[in-house]
Amino acid sequence: MSQFRNDIRNIAIIAHVDHGKTTLVDGMLRQTNVFRAHQQITERVLDSNDLERERGITILAKNTGVRYHDTIINIVDTPGHADFGGEVERVMNMVDGVLLLVDAVEGPMPQTRFVLRQALEKGHKAIVVVNKIDRPAVRLDYVVNATFDLFVELGATDEQADFPVIYTIALEGRAGTDPDAPAPNLYPLFDAILDFLPPPLIDPDLPARLLVTNLEYSNYLGKIAIGRLSSGVFATGQAVTHINTEGRTAPAKISQVYTFRDLRRVERDVVEAGTIVAVAGVPDVGIGDTIADPADPRPFPPIKVEEPTVRMTFRINDSPFAGREGQFVTSRQLRDRLWRELENNVALRVAETDSADRFSVSGRGELHLAILIETMRREGHEFAVSRPEVIFRNSPAGLLEPIEHVFLEVAQDFVGVLTEMMGIRRGNVVSMRYGDDGTVYAEYLVSTRGMLGFNQPFLVATRGTGIVHTLFHGFERFQGEIPARAHGSLVSLEVGSVTTYALTNLQQRGTLFVKPGEEVYNGQVVGQYVRNEDMVVNVCKAKHLTNVRKSFSDIVVGLTPPRILSLDEAIEYLGPDELLEVTPKALRIRKQELNHNVRGRAAKQAKRL
Repeated sequence: MSQFRNDIRNIAIIAHVDHGKTTLVDGMLRQTNVFRAHQQITERVLDSNDLERERGITILAKNTGVRYHDTIINIVDTPGHADFGGEVERVMNMVDGVLLLVDAVEGPMPQTRFVLRQALEKGHKAIVVVNKIDRPAVRLDYVVNATFDLFVELGATDEQADFPVIYTIALEGRAGTDPDAPAPNLYPLFDAILDFLPPPLIDPDLPARLLVTNLEYSNYLGKIAIGRLSSGVFATGQAVTHINTEGRTAPAKISQVYTFRDLRRVERDVVEAGTIVAVAGVPDVGIGDTIADPADPRPFPPIKVEEPTVRMTFRINDSPFAGREGQFVTSRQLRDRLWRELENNVALRVAETDSADRFSVSGRGELHLAILIETMRREGHEFAVSRPEVIFRNSPAGLLEPIEHVFLEVAQDFVGVLTEMMGIRRGNVVSMRYGDDGTVYAEYLVSTRGMLGFNQPFLVATRGTGIVHTLFHGFERFQGEIPARAHGSLVSLEVGSVTTYALTNLQQRGTLFVKPGEEVYNGQVVGQYVRNEDMVVNVCKAKHLTNVRKSFSDIVVGLTPPRILSLDEAIEYLGPDELLEVTPKALRIRKQELNHNVRGRAAKQAKRL
């Protein structure tokens, strides 16, 4: 018989990027005595990944647990960016309620809409936490009303829309129901969690069943499956049945069972239903699999995530500099790494191609794939990737393509530029309004094709002041041709070292990506050409000295500093015939065909056709 387990709460914290989600978790951990009195701890302690700390965003969902009075509160910190929606979608399967964090000035933002929709669709109740109430120009009434409107717009039930509001200053660890007099601690937030969010509903008398929603790995234990135990008990040494997403079963034995407490896994002999657990001993387990009692091996419905919208080709690096900087360079190593990523990245898809050294990798957006690329290069992998391209679908109505819901914020002076950029990309206006400070808030529906490579030109056009967010809207009919990029590339003629003399004569042709002394090879892109065509240049050209006295006048030359592209910018820059060479030490843009004569003949043939 089903019953509630009142000594546990399983909650997720969801929010838009940079609204203070992970900082709030820091405060909750401190005030439940997770840390020792004089222990030195870093800010955003759950952002343990180097990339998360550098970018200031949460990428991977992470678990912890705290004790408040006699109740264990299991907390899951979730990503706020839609490109990592696969993390959010699977986490919602193991919690019973959510804390929705919104900024006291900005209010609900585009990513807030995405993460809240996932929670409401699962039937979860929410506590709205209005954070950063100490900021100047807070708009508390507006934020609460806008959040309520968002609940209604997303189809919340009457019970879900009747949410309590807690006001917090996460950085100071303060919370309260009255924004003018928050308590000196987060106890009002903890009390609201216990009073409003439901405890887990369990079936203690039924056989054990667990849906795997996350994975960890240990050098000693192998794969560790994480999920909420829905019924029964798990114990060390217990025999279980592993059921994968295709329905195949295999016997297994639990070697160790854990719960999460105070930023670590805690070994348990027995774990009862209702709590979030980690289980070791199931060697081939994957996300979406079921671990069940052999007497009743019934699988859970598989975890459903939105399909990928963008793909890139990952291939071995075959440039003249191949193998110089990477530790893992072969196609077998590349294949093994990509297939290993599939074990915990549920929104990713990897497929073989006609060539043994190339793989088609599909994800939820450019950022989703860029994080994978950056992670692999830091692990020592060396490879090349192609330009991102959208994934089309065929339907009875014709060809369909992914559409993005784009949210833009620009100063009033840049409205004309914004309208022009969206018009070129065949964007359809959803709404446009003016803020009290003159900021223009615009919403468009734009083809994903049009948004590829959009960020950098947008920032240049708005002088670095524009803000853009995108959400996947759905698949609609093909929107027609969209003009390609309005610039070409400066391509190196030969292998060698870049010279100051050569760059002095070339810097008027465009923006350079290389500096004197840097090694380049033929076919490498060394700059952005001002015209909409490619230009082959010799950046290794040296001045032949005829007079020793004259040579000293060329020592000091006014060279414009090169533009050093980040990974995101390099991916945005790529043209249809270009690749990005990725190594642990460098990012190089190159032509797919390095031979200039072959490229020239192909271009002439294409013009005849």
